[in-house]
Amino acid sequence: MSAAPAEPFRRRHVALTGAASGIGRALALRFARGGARVVALDRDAAGLEALAKAAVGLDLDTAVLDVTDPDACHAQFAALREERGGLDVLINDAGISQRSAFAETELEVFRRVMEVNFFGALYCTKAALPALLASRGLIVTVSSVAGFAPLLDRSGYCASKHALHGLFDTLRCELRPQGVDVLLVCPGFTSTAIEQNALGADGAPAQHPQTRVGRQQTPESVAEAIHGAAARRQRLLVLSPVGRTTRWLTRVAPALYERLMARSLHESSPG
Repeated sequence: MSAAPAEPFRRRHVALTGAASGIGRALALRFARGGARVVALDRDAAGLEALAKAAVGLDLDTAVLDVTDPDACHAQFAALREERGGLDVLINDAGISQRSAFAETELEVFRRVMEVNFFGALYCTKAALPALLASRGLIVTVSSVAGFAPLLDRSGYCASKHALHGLFDTLRCELRPQGVDVLLVCPGFTSTAIEQNALGADGAPAQHPQTRVGRQQTPESVAEAIHGAAARRQRLLVLSPVGRTTRWLTRVAPALYERLMARSLHESSPG
């Protein structure tokens, strides 16, 4: 296999959601530093302003976008195509988390998580698709290990990420003949604000701290790995040893995985 060029996205048009913090912010800066022409999207105007300051001298623009609004997504990507002439890479990274037992969780919390994590990615992809077809481009969707494995007390989050896999695995099959590739990314536990802002059972921020297994990754290391996988037009990227072990166990011994996962998270829970 030939090596990917050093900066494969130089002068390529890249749009990404969830860009104001965490993995999205790290991705925006990584692609921009590699010479890409980046449009960073998020509903957090203050976070976007801070990103713009960090990206001085780079080809990075920002725009406020609520990915749960399909009309706003359509308008944003239509404007992007008209102003920039096209789109080569769409990165769906906007997301929220949820941390509460299913029996205690209000229905509105499930709806909110699905609106952001699943429908947000769907709306943006639908809006960006004409430009991506024209450029024979790439769709990158940031999912999670929770996209293929159960995770205790995160039923709403897991449901949204499993739904992403169903959508984008199928979309890959449909779009491959037309030259558009789809990369699904499954980070493990990563040091970002998403878990600090996780929804609790009533929709307010969860009060109990996150429980996790294994070392946390940094947004920058995740962004670097995604950049490389995107350059290779990979179909799936599972990050961290825990993530790769989880994927193997859920395929060959799902009941064993469930017992180990539940025990590990219970043991790491405070108190």
